[in-house]
Amino acid sequence: MTETPAAPLPAAPAPAAGGYPGGRGPAPMTPSDETTWSTLGHLSWLAGSVVGLPFLGPLVLWLVLKDRGPFVRHHTAEALNFQVTVMLWLLGVGVVGGVATLVTFGVLAPALVLALVAVLVLAVVLTVVAAVAASRGEWYRYPLTLRLAR
Repeated sequence: MTETPAAPLPAAPAPAAGGYPGGRGPAPMTPSDETTWSTLGHLSWLAGSVVGLPFLGPLVLWLVLKDRGPFVRHHTAEALNFQVTVMLWLLGVGVVGGVATLVTFGVLAPALVLALVAVLVLAVVLTVVAAVAASRGEWYRYPLTLRLAR
């Protein structure tokens, strides 16, 4: 009894230029996907805030998506840089305000609380402005932000 050879499997479709499985890196996103992920990158600090690290959400998205397109790379880097800067602002205000409160025996405690609230409100407002800009497909840069990730 002779066996008939099995039909060969069809060839796998060629991957998109620059995408997996060719080994050249991730496939680029569509402009619509870049806009969506860029918007989520600015709002991802909410996810990181659950564990007390607001920069964690933007960090994860930047690490995962930075090579998928220039728009998403820009916005996730901006979100990460801004959240790190806000953390440093809060630390600085807390230290300076704490020392001033101790030196004045608590007289400046209300000013410390007001300064911390002002930084938080400014951070939320700027984040919303950046998310709206990203959702419109606009390039946005946060003011007064350290540029650590690019």
